Amino acid sequence: MADDLGDDWWENQPTGAASSPEASDGERGGDVEMAQQETAPVPVLSKKTKQPKECFLVPPKETKEDATKTRKRRKKKITDILAKSEPKPGIPEDLQKLMKDYYSSSRSVIELEELKLPDSCFLKANDLTHSLSSYLKEICPKWAKLRKNHIEKKSALMLIICSSASRALELIRLMTAFRGDSKVIKLFAKHIKVQEQVKLLEKRAVHLGVGTPGRIKELVKQGGLNLNPLKFLVFDWNWRDQKLRRMMDIPEIKKEVFELLEMGVLSLCKSESLKLGLF
Repeated sequence: MADDLGDDWWENQPTGAASSPEASDGERGGDVEMAQQETAPVPVLSKKTKQPKECFLVPPKETKEDATKTRKRRKKKITDILAKSEPKPGIPEDLQKLMKDYYSSSRSVIELEELKLPDSCFLKANDLTHSLSSYLKEICPKWAKLRKNHIEKKSALMLIICSSASRALELIRLMTAFRGDSKVIKLFAKHIKVQEQVKLLEKRAVHLGVGTPGRIKELVKQGGLNLNPLKFLVFDWNWRDQKLRRMMDIPEIKKEVFELLEMGVLSLCKSESLKLGLF
């Protein structure tokens, strides 16, 4: 029959119908979907959009100030060491060693030997069981007789040396049982002028003096206090302040004590007319 239709029929057919004269609806739908998938636009990332990055925590650099503060925090303080240690009573060897260490860089061997205190000048030291009154009664059992015979002005029979004015006032209260009616003078700088103390010493005989080494040294220097009649020199050795320092742990006090010793105390100790006590 194809031969009967002739060439004109084939030429009038639409393109693509030679193999399949009629296409099904399913096939057409599939071709549309595929075309849409192929032509769907790909979303382009905006240039302004930043990609997430990994974060690393970098520790801050330690400055010199921070390092110094750290070292200061770690450094042990004398108060920490003393708070953990058991208190030990002072002994004469402690004073001898302090003097040697203090003068070793400025004095010769011969001079250091001359500064050495004789063992005979030391009284029994406080073993931390005594009150001040009981200790003074032990080292000076004949106090009542001594003070009755003392009439010389500008002098004292006993001096008690401590680190501060407040401590001096406390010591005066603590020795009430020992002193009786003895004449006591305060020898410190707080609220009291040197000339006022000089006048008090010139006015009457004094038995007991309690104060700081700096003021006592100044009175000796100005001639207001004569050390020759002195019989007892007691150091408030074992007491500690709020910072747990003893009087000889304070550089200024230690310096003034040694200067006072060289102003006549050493010679009196060597002549055995003066005794030293460590309370």
